[in-house]
Amino acid sequence: MNQSASSARKSPSLFVTVAMIVLLVSLASIFLGVYEFINGDHAGLASPLMSSGMIVMALSTYMLYMARKRMIRLISMEMQPLSSTVQCQKCGLKNIREFKRGDYIFKETDEKCPKDNEKMVISAIYREVKEKEKAKEMGY
Repeated sequence: MNQSASSARKSPSLFVTVAMIVLLVSLASIFLGVYEFINGDHAGLASPLMSSGMIVMALSTYMLYMARKRMIRLISMEMQPLSSTVQCQKCGLKNIREFKRGDYIFKETDEKCPKDNEKMVISAIYREVKEKEKAKEMGY
């Protein structure tokens, strides 16, 4: 999980770096277009430089805005808790507990069944969905 979290942090910073470089290149293109226009090149190179610079600047600004909006959404998102269902193979008694690192389905646990003192096995692992998300899915 730490490796995926660190790669998730690196990729937006790389994206922002590339977008900033593109923004700087577009600003240089606009300035070159203005320079050519001031020097008297009204129809040749000035118009394409200025128009392409403005278009690229608008697109890179939009990309930076969307990246910022996405980062805010990712930061505000909280991790949903994982649960493991532990079941006795002999009597079928089920117990739900918090997920522990290293849990997997059909793993025998150290827990003993309170009824017949047999080892219990993990039968399911799932993520609990909060009520807010359920209401959103239902359209309320």
